[in-house]
Amino acid sequence: MKQIFNISILAVVLLSMAGCSRCSRTEKGSAMDDNSMMKETTPKEDVLAGALNVAVDETVYPLVKEQEEVFLSAYPNARLNLIVKPELLAIRAMLSNEAGVAVLARELNETERDYFKKRSIKPRIFPVWTDAIVVINNTKLADTTVTIEYLVNAMKGESTDRKKIIFDNLNSSTFRHLKDLGKLEKVASNFVEAIGDSEKVLEAVANDPGKVGILGYNVYLDLISSFPNKNNIRILSVQNTIGEGADNNYYRPNQSTIAAAQYPLSRTFYVLNYQPNLGLGIGFSAFLTGDRGQRIVLKSGLVPATMPGRDIIIRDEINL
Repeated sequence: MKQIFNISILAVVLLSMAGCSRCSRTEKGSAMDDNSMMKETTPKEDVLAGALNVAVDETVYPLVKEQEEVFLSAYPNARLNLIVKPELLAIRAMLSNEAGVAVLARELNETERDYFKKRSIKPRIFPVWTDAIVVINNTKLADTTVTIEYLVNAMKGESTDRKKIIFDNLNSSTFRHLKDLGKLEKVASNFVEAIGDSEKVLEAVANDPGKVGILGYNVYLDLISSFPNKNNIRILSVQNTIGEGADNNYYRPNQSTIAAAQYPLSRTFYVLNYQPNLGLGIGFSAFLTGDRGQRIVLKSGLVPATMPGRDIIIRDEINL
């Protein structure tokens, strides 16, 4: 009797072990299946698939955001992470390997390029559009025009009317552009103020006639339509005294004056691809410079680097 009892217990133990073994194999198999599914669902790195970090000059973020939305709708296996910063910080994001592609108002300088040369990375750089820098004041003032000389003198601390020049950020492309135009190493802190972002520039000028605002044209167009005090804001015409096309006339920024190189505070934007491999940076750059991307630029009010083509169909006969 005792022997039969021991055999029964042994049988139960063996059955339990067999069941656990099957359970373990099933769980392991399930985990393997899950890993396989993850590998299958994760986009493989390619020119039109994978993930890409893009450093973006914040003054053209509205346009780049629109480009991103259309690009991702066309290529669902792609993922973009827009790192939106003032120009100097966007460049630092590239140098720290935080971003492999950037959309900026200038190419890298020699010191910045050397960092990538040491890593044997050859960039792919293309112009994508022309934007402008807007100068605004309060409508309570009679002034409707401004000269670049006035802006530079004010930044040097030699302002005749004691007005402050307001920027969004001293790391921004707008500040750097005017500083380069005036060949300034330093600016007068009592006449130059950084206020945080473009919307705050609008607010400062709308509330204080003693301030002149500087901001990017693309972000201005994006903000002004919904700005509550837009009737207090005026865009100033700028005297054209720069380059071969200088005629000393005054121009407001718009698509026509920017395209004709009449508005003197225009600047070219580039897509800079410093990805070390043939990845998504190539696909996104091609989209920005291609027909679809350039049409988005045209629609935004800026000037595309290449004018999109138009197909016109002419019929010999019209059927009514």
